[in-house]
Amino acid sequence: MLPTEHFASSIALWEPQLSPDGTAMTFFERTGEKVRLRTIDPRTGEAIDSIAFAPGSFVDWLRWIDKDRMLVNVWTATVRGPYVLRFSKLMIAYPREGRFEFLVDEQRGFNGGDVIHIDEAGEYALIAHRGDGRFWYPSVYRYELKRGGEITKIEDPIKGVTSWVADESGVVRLAIGWWRGRLNIYYRSDQSDRLEQIARLRPGDEESYFDALAVISGSDRGYVLDEGENGRVGLRVYDYGRREVVETVYENPEWDVEAAFLRDGKPFAVFYTDDRQRVIWFDDDYRTTYEELQSALENRDVRVISRSKDADQMLVWAGNEADPGVLYFYDKPTREMVEVSKYRPPLDPDTLARPQAITYMARDGTPIRAYLTLPKGREAKDLPLIIHPHGGPFGIRDELRYDDQVQFLANRGYAVLQPNFRGSGGYGNAFYELGDGEVGRGMQDDLDDAMDWAVREGIADPQRVCVVGGSYGGYAALWAVLRNPERYACAASWAGVTDWDRLLRYDRSYLTREASRRWQAKIEGDDREFDLRDVSPYRLARNLSRPVLLAHGTRDARVPFSQFEQMRDAANDASGLLTTLVIEDEGHSFTNAANEQQWYDALDAFLAQHNPADPVPVAQAAAQTAQGGM
Repeated sequence: MLPTEHFASSIALWEPQLSPDGTAMTFFERTGEKVRLRTIDPRTGEAIDSIAFAPGSFVDWLRWIDKDRMLVNVWTATVRGPYVLRFSKLMIAYPREGRFEFLVDEQRGFNGGDVIHIDEAGEYALIAHRGDGRFWYPSVYRYELKRGGEITKIEDPIKGVTSWVADESGVVRLAIGWWRGRLNIYYRSDQSDRLEQIARLRPGDEESYFDALAVISGSDRGYVLDEGENGRVGLRVYDYGRREVVETVYENPEWDVEAAFLRDGKPFAVFYTDDRQRVIWFDDDYRTTYEELQSALENRDVRVISRSKDADQMLVWAGNEADPGVLYFYDKPTREMVEVSKYRPPLDPDTLARPQAITYMARDGTPIRAYLTLPKGREAKDLPLIIHPHGGPFGIRDELRYDDQVQFLANRGYAVLQPNFRGSGGYGNAFYELGDGEVGRGMQDDLDDAMDWAVREGIADPQRVCVVGGSYGGYAALWAVLRNPERYACAASWAGVTDWDRLLRYDRSYLTREASRRWQAKIEGDDREFDLRDVSPYRLARNLSRPVLLAHGTRDARVPFSQFEQMRDAANDASGLLTTLVIEDEGHSFTNAANEQQWYDALDAFLAQHNPADPVPVAQAAAQTAQGGM
């Protein structure tokens, strides 16, 4: 078996970005609580400079202003009672000089913000954020991009509006958001006009999924991601004057378009995921370049991570579901390709397992897509099985891509099954809405049905099935052994929800009233007799009859640490079945390799005791010993 630290080792670089002129590359490096923005020459790997941020900082977003400056939003977390509050700091970084300067004090931009426009000359930026320090709807501010530069509020908040869109000339044209159960869209043709409400849509209306990407300067048209008649999200042209879709640029008959890139105000590429991410290029020259990259990096998926302004230089990732991947710098004019860094240097792809896509039928006849990973070198027969549900739960999905935890479990000898249960994203709105009100019910049935499929196929030993997950997946793991202890041998939860009522109350402390109402409606659904207390693990904790690993970080701002404490205390009489792990100063997701290794070490020991795998085949053991394993 490979050492746990191989799977928890820090990714060599975070958020790599290429400067607009293609001569510098920035990335984040985290060591414990310390974060640095490093700048290197991507051709040679030589260091240019670095910037250190305050301990405990997290980077929300960053954008190049020009070849020498970046706009960066960094936040820190403060624990106040049961709440974890975020305070943002907006700054201009000079990556080539190793310095930065704050644009605002840390109270302004309390909840961060969204850059909606950066002036072509780099003189100002338009940023939407909650600038008065209260939990409220964002205003739009104009920031002069120099130290001590003027900050001017140019748009007041509108009830429900959470998204603002400016055109290429910097005119705010659109404001969009939910209010009292309706999606409200406000629009103006030019700066001299007032924003007017042009649509008030109910959920289920033809355009109630409406993601405005851009408004074309000098025109009443813009590009949107919008649900079509076939129930799939596509890239379309919307005419705000006529208030209708006038052209479909791209729509896939089976899969939702997840993102689209524009260049010079025109569609450049769209992305969708079937079992792996796909890209459709609208630029012939770029399509040819991409095909050349795919040919050169055979047997791997290729993604363009970042590019120069003229697209002559690119950062390209190449990897797949059994390969963490390598980052390359590619110079298009010379066709020079240079390896920048491996993403998980200790791991050899030859020792990793390869997931495969499968489909099974849920008990109500709904087809469910899932991903099965079999331990390398073992027969797919009567294996110990880990059901591994994703977080979210709504709008999130698993796909064929590298996953540390899946590979860790497979390396330990487990088959791993990742169901995209009802409510998951990417399969159209009808499938997404099937999850409404099905927390702990229909969603959980889909996990049980996944187990039944694996047993019927002869892959899984029905006596050796556990559920392991994080966030919502952690909840599903806990609920599995409480709802159906006859099915599952054990459960392991990282940052799992244990009390839905209390979580919804916590969410109301930082969500807007409308966002909170819509989130609660997704969780509860339309069934008035459905009581979330009936599917909350802590209320049945005293009935625990299967071993559980319960783990949580003390600085979790999404599922507060109090959820862990409540479950731990409620299960106190569970006859030694509960194993707990508390990781100090960790959040909802792992940001520290040492903390992640603690989780893997605890999970490793827990599963070995309560759901042991078969011995490692001799040939596999020899190969892994050569790589530094046991």
